Amino acid sequence: MTLRRFTQRPASALQCAALSLSLFLVLPLARGEEQRINRGHDPFFQISKAIDGCPAPLGPLETEQEWLADSHYRIERGNSCWIEGRCRLPNAYLYDKEVAEAVQRRLANINAATHWREHSTLWLTLQRRFVYVEGCVSPGFDKQAFLSELAKTADVERVIDNTTTNPRAARLPYRTLAEPDRPVLDPGN
Repeated sequence: MTLRRFTQRPASALQCAALSLSLFLVLPLARGEEQRINRGHDPFFQISKAIDGCPAPLGPLETEQEWLADSHYRIERGNSCWIEGRCRLPNAYLYDKEVAEAVQRRLANINAATHWREHSTLWLTLQRRFVYVEGCVSPGFDKQAFLSELAKTADVERVIDNTTTNPRAARLPYRTLAEPDRPVLDPGN
């Protein structure tokens, strides 16, 4: 049996990159910050970008602790639709992907009448047949006409308005990605 002597070689660029990436992923956990992810796989997407400086919403991103705290309520909300006979599917969250596709078609159809693309920076979150509209709209934008038209989308039960005309307001009507723990101003939900 022969013993090989190991010599220390300099780390390769790939090894350095892998170490840097792993430290980047672990550091927030070391500081006590829990990673926020879309644990419910709720559709969340940006639909317009006309207003500069509009803070990106947190959307459905949440910590494991937030997810666990909301889980019973989420199950109850999802199932009550079917139990009450208002849904054809056994859980309202099962509609989300279909509603997301229908919302995209509806948005393409209503832009000529409402001009939402030219007057907003918006994101949508879809949960249990509800459409949460978050972001910024211009002061002259007919938001009610837009929300009313969006509410006509197939299988949408409710549209919730969490928009602002002032992207630099001290308090916004939605939680932001940059400051998720910052208090919100009277959210529409």
